[in-house]
Amino acid sequence: MKYLYTLGLTLFSYLGFSQTIGLQQFATGFTDPVDIVNAGDDRLFVVLQDGQIKVLNANGTTNATNFLNISSLTNGGGEQGLLGLAFHPNYTNNGYFYINYTNNSGNTVIARYSVNTANPNTANASSGSILLTITQPYSNHNGGTLRFGPDGYLYIGMGDGGSGGDPGNRSQNINELLGKMLRIDVDSASPYGIPPTNPFVGIAGADEIWATGMRNPWKFSFDSPTGDFWIADVGQENVEEINKMPATAAGINYGWRCYEGNSPYLTSGCAAQSTMTFPFAQYSSASGSGRCSITGGYVYRGSNYPNFQGKYFFADYCSNKLGTVDAQGLMIFSANLPLPEYYFTTFGVDSNNELYVAAGINGTIYKVVDTSLGTEEINTTDFSVYPNPANDTFSIKAKNLQFPIQLSVFDISGKKIVDKKINDEETLVDINQIQSGLYVVTIEDNSGIKTSSKLNVK
Repeated sequence: MKYLYTLGLTLFSYLGFSQTIGLQQFATGFTDPVDIVNAGDDRLFVVLQDGQIKVLNANGTTNATNFLNISSLTNGGGEQGLLGLAFHPNYTNNGYFYINYTNNSGNTVIARYSVNTANPNTANASSGSILLTITQPYSNHNGGTLRFGPDGYLYIGMGDGGSGGDPGNRSQNINELLGKMLRIDVDSASPYGIPPTNPFVGIAGADEIWATGMRNPWKFSFDSPTGDFWIADVGQENVEEINKMPATAAGINYGWRCYEGNSPYLTSGCAAQSTMTFPFAQYSSASGSGRCSITGGYVYRGSNYPNFQGKYFFADYCSNKLGTVDAQGLMIFSANLPLPEYYFTTFGVDSNNELYVAAGINGTIYKVVDTSLGTEEINTTDFSVYPNPANDTFSIKAKNLQFPIQLSVFDISGKKIVDKKINDEETLVDINQIQSGLYVVTIEDNSGIKTSSKLNVK
C-alpha cells in the first residue's frame, strides 16, 4: 500500500501566486519603446525604435530633450531600428554607453557613445564610434539586446538573420555571427578585444561567439546576485523558450534550427542531440494557444514585493499575460490584465531592482506590482491529485491546465522512473513499482505550462 504526500499543496500555492501580479502606470507618451535601462542612478532611459533615447525621471516625467537621437542613422520599423542600450559598468567615471541598431542598409551596428560632460541628461551626439557591423540578409530576427555581464564583458544577442526556419543554417555555423550570443571586451583594444575564455579562441570558429543555436534572443539579462544568464529566445511556430545557464558556461549550443525548444525542427546534418542544451522552461505558441512571441525580462531582486523574490518575469507579446519561472523551472502565467491588449515589448529594472514593463500598444511604462501586498493566496480548486490506496494508483483533476498532461517522476539521483501521458481526469497513474522514498514530479500540460514538486511515497 502506497500513499502520496505534499504534491497538491505546493502546486496550489504557485497557482495562487499567479493571480497577484499587477501593473501600475508609471509614465506615458512613448512611441514603440523597445528597451528600459538604468545607469545606476534614479533615472530610467527609454529606448524608442525610431532612434530616440528618452530620460525618464523618478517621478514619471520625461525630459523635453532627448538623451540621444540617431533617427537619421536607422530605418526603424518592423523588427529594425534602435533596439538596445547598455551603460558601461564604469559609466560614472568614463561616460561610455553602447547602442545596438540597424543602419539604413538594414545591417546591425554596435556603437559606443559618450555622455555630454556638461549635461548628464544628454549624450555627445558626435561621439559615436562603430565597434562592429554585422550584415543582415533579411529584415527580421535582428536580436537587439546589449548587456554587460558580471565579468565586465559586453554580451550581444544576434538573431539568425531572418526569413523563417533559418534558411542559411546560420545559427549552427560557428563561422557566422548570426544566431549567436556574442561576447566582446570593450576595454582591452580598439574597437574591441576578444575575451581569452571565449570558446572559439585559437580554434576554428568566430572568436566573438559565446553561445550558438539562437533563433532570435530578443531579450536577455543577468541575475544580479547569482550571475545566471537568462535568455528568452523567440520561437518559430510552436515553442517559446527560456534558457538559463551560469554566466561562466562557454560554448553552449542552444539547438536552433535543429530543435525548436525541445522539439525536433530540422535535424538533418545536425550534431548529436547530446551536444546541445535544451530550454530551462518553455511554453506553446502553436496555433490556437493565443500566444505568439516571448519577451524576456529579469529575475526580481527588488525589496518591495517578497512574493516575487527570485522569480524570472517574462511576457508573451500576443496573450496579454505576464509570466514567471522559479528556480526549479516552474512556469506560471498571470491572470488576464485589465486592458484587452498591451503588446509587451520590453522589461527594465531601476537602480533598486524594481521591475518595469513597456506596452507597445499604448506607449506606457508600468511598474510590475504585487496586488496582494505580500499575501499569497492558496487556490485549492485548480489542481488536485487523488490517491487510490486500494490499487496503488492516483489520478489528476485540473481546472486551469490543458489535457493531455505529460507526467514524469524522478528519483533523487535524477533517474526518470515514470513517464506517462495523462489524457483526462479519469487516467490512473500506477505507482505500485515505486519504492518508498522522496521523488520529484514534473507535470507539463498541453499548452506548455510546467509544474514540479516533491512527492513522498510511503
